[in-house]
Amino acid sequence: MLQPKMILCDLDGTLVDSVPDLTFCVDAMMERLGRAPRGEAAVRTWVGNGVEKLVCRALTGQLEGEPDAADYALAYPLFLELYAENTYTRSILYPGVREGLDFLASAGYPLGCVTNKAAQFTEPLLSHLGIRERFTLVVSGDSLPRKKPDPMPLLHAADHFGVVPAEALMIGDSVSDVKAARAAGFGIVCMSYGYNHGEDIRDSNPDAVIDSMVELKGLLAPLA
Repeated sequence: MLQPKMILCDLDGTLVDSVPDLTFCVDAMMERLGRAPRGEAAVRTWVGNGVEKLVCRALTGQLEGEPDAADYALAYPLFLELYAENTYTRSILYPGVREGLDFLASAGYPLGCVTNKAAQFTEPLLSHLGIRERFTLVVSGDSLPRKKPDPMPLLHAADHFGVVPAEALMIGDSVSDVKAARAAGFGIVCMSYGYNHGEDIRDSNPDAVIDSMVELKGLLAPLA
């Protein structure tokens, strides 16, 4: 069994299904711009790299690609306004998350949350869902100069907890999490249900893939 000295959790697609709120905001943004809505199926393949990328993808209809600068200048603040009012209206914890976090706490693991979501949305979402107090450290997408898949947020967290990267574990859902963990020297466990741009996360070769955070009980030995 694994016995890391510190565990970091991703947010969107790992702990929280935030796509319903994000879809509402994307579609409302597009409507205000006089364009057709994108719908939840498309938004599910676009999330995971921060709202800047999400707005670009909504405007272009593509995972990669740059929208017209004038369009983006109109759309981005509009999205921020909408999402500030709809950060947690429709978002929910995935089944098993609360139980999984309870287990990690009872097992004595120091916990951090590392997300690419901006702090102005991260903190209210965690608080509203009743899990903010589970995390000693929260690193948002704008907390540091670089975000995942760069290893900086993970290394920052390891330094905060005084843990060497080889003894740290990341729990995520996307190739961005896998790349960040590998670059930082962390172990990486991924959820099967998250946001990975329509690709099977197993193709990214994390150390393990689980269907529910309840399954962490079978992977991790208590730290104490």
